[in-house]
Amino acid sequence: MFTGLSAFPLTPLANDGVDETAFVRLIERLAEAKVDSITALGSTGSYAYLGSEERSRVARLAVGRAGETPVFIGIGALRTSHVLANAENAEQAGASGVLLAPMTYQPLTDDDVFELFRTVTVNSSLPVIVYDNPGTTHFTFTTELYGRIAELPGIASIKIPGVPADPEQAQARVQEIRAAVPAHVTIGVSGDARAVAGLAAGCDAWYSVIGGTLPALAMRITRAALEGRVSEAMAESERLAPLWQLFVEFGGSIRVVAAIAEQLGLASKSSLPLPLQGLTENQRAHVGRIVDELGLNP
Repeated sequence: MFTGLSAFPLTPLANDGVDETAFVRLIERLAEAKVDSITALGSTGSYAYLGSEERSRVARLAVGRAGETPVFIGIGALRTSHVLANAENAEQAGASGVLLAPMTYQPLTDDDVFELFRTVTVNSSLPVIVYDNPGTTHFTFTTELYGRIAELPGIASIKIPGVPADPEQAQARVQEIRAAVPAHVTIGVSGDARAVAGLAAGCDAWYSVIGGTLPALAMRITRAALEGRVSEAMAESERLAPLWQLFVEFGGSIRVVAAIAEQLGLASKSSLPLPLQGLTENQRAHVGRIVDELGLNP
């Protein structure tokens, strides 16, 4: 299950509550596109802003509308007891796995993070994806910590940040991680602009932000890269450079992806949880021009 394209959909909000209609529309869109898996309640899914009941409801909706597509559920929280409750809710919803980021307010040590993952693997029967996203969690994994955690029973995959752009450096980085973890643990790349570089360097999966809103596009890139048509995949990724630049220009991907979803009618305006304001009207217009120029309208 932990290979290929895993699409990370938004959890759109309306009137400060989960917009269930819009969320279901996104999930069904992903299932119809036949993505390899769906990861609900990742960072793109605003998990950290939702209460436990909202997260439980979103998990049930995702599994219920995904058909035969495996669904992974983000369970990160500041307290271990809350993480375990989220894991139990994900299991009751029928999830195929869980995604765990070490959320922090007080700085975490490597031992703190190892113990978090150990506790989850002891108490949950679901496979666990290690979520390394220092841009949001402010915790950076070492390769050694990858190795320690990956030895725990139940660890299925590691979601790594974007690899270096240089192909040799990217391959060396993936090989370094591969040597530190058991063979059954897959490596998934994140950072959409570097997805092809990661897949070409030997990553097994692309944990994709844009795949949650534009799944057909992400599927084409993934299939080309994993089937050995790397130059084709790279050319498509390079064509999308204006989109990747928007992620940089506007301080991350979530505001841009929300604006795209809103423009395409997949979410209502102001779909992000406050205090996230989303993009200004001028910025939205700029995103709209890029969407039109790249032919990203479905």
